[in-house]
Amino acid sequence: MSVAAQTLRPPSRTLMFLEGRAIHELGAFLGALPLLSLAPRGDGHPVLVLPGLIASDMSTRPLRDFLRSKGYAVSGWRQGRNLGLRAGVQDGMVDLLQEMNETTGRKVSVVGWSLGGLYARQLAKMMPERVRQVITLGSPFAAGPKSTNAWRVYEMASGRRADEEDSRFGGSLASAPPVPTTAIFSRTDGVCAWQGCREQASSMTDSIEVESSHCGMGHHPAVVYAVADRLAQKEGEWAPFDRSGWRSFVYPDPNR
Repeated sequence: MSVAAQTLRPPSRTLMFLEGRAIHELGAFLGALPLLSLAPRGDGHPVLVLPGLIASDMSTRPLRDFLRSKGYAVSGWRQGRNLGLRAGVQDGMVDLLQEMNETTGRKVSVVGWSLGGLYARQLAKMMPERVRQVITLGSPFAAGPKSTNAWRVYEMASGRRADEEDSRFGGSLASAPPVPTTAIFSRTDGVCAWQGCREQASSMTDSIEVESSHCGMGHHPAVVYAVADRLAQKEGEWAPFDRSGWRSFVYPDPNR
């Protein structure tokens, strides 16, 4: 990780204040369901959805319900509130991912929101033979922990230092997993510096920009559509997100 990435400042107080729009984004999601029904259907493979800091499976229910309606075998993380890497959390995720893979006989796509996205990347590094792809939503993997407005909350909830990395949990956060990986981010994120939530483009990595709050990202209509689009790709035929046509009005070039 570069010095610049390590010293990124967190979003401004103004952006943090604007996180209240997450409630309106949920309303927008409900109103957009008829249009979202046009998103491609899936092939039934298993999808694990991991919540953000302090959040539980309740926060990801709208996204999980939508993906289930598209034919996926979807699971939440089943560990209550996400209070960081407390004792047993890593083992619980590893066991669940293994169970989903072995029960269905298919690789698992892992979608993680904020801190959940950091977990998703690390799980894919530890178990690439079981993971089909990773999608992160506003996850600050490419910057230091103090590039977020939530690092103090993490330390209080987890009892760990925010800059403490566990080499036994997938190694460096910044390095990309050895599976197709998409990072969804917003320049108006009020919790995490957007520059730290963006992936370096490569043959197996891509970034998708949306205009969303951090706390509403898991149910923002543009995010939900993008997740469905990524998951619908045939196994072994992953390609970067197509921004042509109408999508160019919703999804700007992340490298602009």
